[in-house]
Amino acid sequence: MKKSKKIVALLLATVMMSSLFTGCGKKNDTNDKTSNNGNKTEEAANTDGNDTSTDDASTEKVDSIYFLNFKPEIAEVYEKIAKDYEAETGIKVKVNTAASGTYETTLKSEIAKKDAPTIFQINGPVGYQNWKDYCADMKDSDLYSHLTDKSLAVTEGEGVYGVPYAVEGYGIIYNNAIMDKYFALTDRATTVASMDEINNFATLKAVVEDMQARKADLNIEGVFASTSMAAGEQWRWQTHLANLPLYYEFKDNTAYDNTVLAGLAANEIEFKYAENFKNIYDLYTNNSSVEKGLLGAKSVNDSMADFALGKCAMVQNGNWAWSQISQVDGNTVSESDIKFLPIYTGVAGEETQGLCVGTENYFAINSQVSEAKQQASMDFLNWLFTSETGKAYVSKDLGFIAPFDSFTDAEKPSDPLSKEVLAWMEKEGTTSVVWTFAAFPSEDFKNAFGDALLEYVQGSMEWDQVVTVVKDSWKSERAK
Repeated sequence: MKKSKKIVALLLATVMMSSLFTGCGKKNDTNDKTSNNGNKTEEAANTDGNDTSTDDASTEKVDSIYFLNFKPEIAEVYEKIAKDYEAETGIKVKVNTAASGTYETTLKSEIAKKDAPTIFQINGPVGYQNWKDYCADMKDSDLYSHLTDKSLAVTEGEGVYGVPYAVEGYGIIYNNAIMDKYFALTDRATTVASMDEINNFATLKAVVEDMQARKADLNIEGVFASTSMAAGEQWRWQTHLANLPLYYEFKDNTAYDNTVLAGLAANEIEFKYAENFKNIYDLYTNNSSVEKGLLGAKSVNDSMADFALGKCAMVQNGNWAWSQISQVDGNTVSESDIKFLPIYTGVAGEETQGLCVGTENYFAINSQVSEAKQQASMDFLNWLFTSETGKAYVSKDLGFIAPFDSFTDAEKPSDPLSKEVLAWMEKEGTTSVVWTFAAFPSEDFKNAFGDALLEYVQGSMEWDQVVTVVKDSWKSERAK
């Protein structure tokens, strides 16, 4: 309890935001609170070229910078970017990519070396608390000046210490061709004639259940893809889907300006929107392409294959799923038919709800290297997000939805799901759901939630028992 209060007090004192965009699921581990914050080594602070008190930024010649990347899947792209940047500027960019799930450990090791990273990544305000002694102020950087929504940055006082470089969104992905086929049925049980009319849970439920009853006519095995409940594959439910009820619960706490801070301050939860979670989870599992008893062996890849092969009409996932869909052998879904729908759960007023939008991707500059290297690092980031060459890499090869005003519509991501995220973000009268799972107390909490869901779907646990597990797990993890 004391530890939790200290964390909340520190965050409240240092982080004031109107909305928070934090990391997805299991894509990086920079929110690990075991870093050596405040314990930087003498070598890291006083090596050649790393003591800012003795360097003259105006005279030091910088011939190389060092970027520590946390996404292995795009490491090769960064290597190409580095070569092009060196060709244009003469400055070498060393790119080192941490193995999956090891970023925090790698950063701890690399930051203490003589040749420390000059650019690294933090996972929002929580990650900043771990690495604040190494984060330079970026408020005067060109990159920050191009940020379209300054409230997305990680700040402390007047300083800016983390700049988001990509946003992501998730919701219910649907195959519009199958939906149009349903709307064309003359004997359908609903009067819904287009996806534009589905803006709440009641309407979604009516359409889904009618489609399930007519799955033979639609040539599908179920409306939703298999719900991935295998061990290690539950993050779409115990993190992403769980985000919604807790977002709404913490939103009700008007003592805080945003849902993440309210969540960090919560030593207990009511799980007051548990029935809303149950609404959508039951809809997924009762109208699936796979029987409930088999879900414990299903992976995310299985789910995406179901969708790509046309076995179902809908699947919950994010814009990052485009690569999975497009690369499935035998994919039958046209790019033009891939669309997004918000995850409706039956909360009052959800007609104005958008997708769940956030980020875990923040650039930080190492304050322990010379001012010249700090500036050279900022120059590289600015080049990446403002030059023609850099922007082409960002949109086409990295596939980022970059939140900067330097991108024209033609330069924004071309994949269908990223386009959908941007469209929903820009939709008038629609409010995106903040990624509130940054406030979840631990991975153990998420796993307890996921394990209870598996037992529930298999019929060995009642729903009220699931609610108890979730509430008790939150409380016990906060008490640690």
